[in-house]
This record gives sequence, structure tokens and C-alpha cells, in this order.
Amino acid sequence: AAAAGARETGAERGRGLQSGRAGLPPRSAEEGSGLWCLPLQLGFQDVIAEPASAHSCDRVWICSHALFEISKYLVYKLLTLLLAIPLALVAGVVFALLSCLHIWIVIPFVKTCLMVLPSVQTVWKSMTDVLLAPLCQSMGRCFAAVNIRLDQE
Repeated sequence: AAAAGARETGAERGRGLQSGRAGLPPRSAEEGSGLWCLPLQLGFQDVIAEPASAHSCDRVWICSHALFEISKYLVYKLLTLLLAIPLALVAGVVFALLSCLHIWIVIPFVKTCLMVLPSVQTVWKSMTDVLLAPLCQSMGRCFAAVNIRLDQE
């Protein structure tokens, strides 16, 4: 009974997200309340959880937990070291290209369209008044004389 009280039971480990990390305080207020708002909150219990029917030795559980935490920390540091600078460079180049395109192509194009738009609007209105308006008026007069009666028999 003392050994079972020293570590979580398999059912507690299986809960993972609800129970938080074994014996450790919550990382944030959201974690303590059961709300997970951070992008990736992966704990040892979420990856390695024993069922209630099977338990490993306390030493095995402690060593596997320590190995998990150390490997997670080291892999994160290694990936950050290898990828942070290249990804920052790529993101900087992409944002610089987008800014340049926006300043030198998109904005002049929009301003040109806005300058040309009043004359295009005048030509469009004239064409619809000459071609489309008489056709719609004639069809309206034709259909205005139609009466539909529904009889139930």
C-alpha cells in the first residue's frame, strides 16, 4: 500500500490531460483548471500510461520518466539549435518579398484601378441603359399580363 501511494496508479496515469503531471505543480493556470490552451502540452503520462491492471516497478517508472523528460529537453534544444536560425532567415525573406510586392505592385495596381474606375463605370452604365434596360422593360410588360390561377379539384 505504501508503494502504491508513492506513485500514481495506472488509472491516474491514463487520465493524462485531466490529472496534469505526476507530483508536479501545473505549468499555468489553464493547466491547473483542466483547460489546455497552449499549442503542445505533452506530458509523460500522455505518452506512457500503464493500465490499472498492470504496474511496473517504481524504479522502472521513475527511470523511464527521467529518461523521457531528459530526451524531450535535449531533442528540443537540438532542433532549436539546428532549425531556429534557418527558419528565421526563411521567414524574414518571405516577409520581405511580401512587403516588396505589396508596396511596388499591389498598391500601384489598386490605385490605377481606382483612377480608371469612374470612366469604366460611366461606359458600363451607358451600355446597360442602351442594351439591357429595354429588354428587361419589354419582358416585364409581357409577364405583367400573365395571370396564374390554381384550382383544387
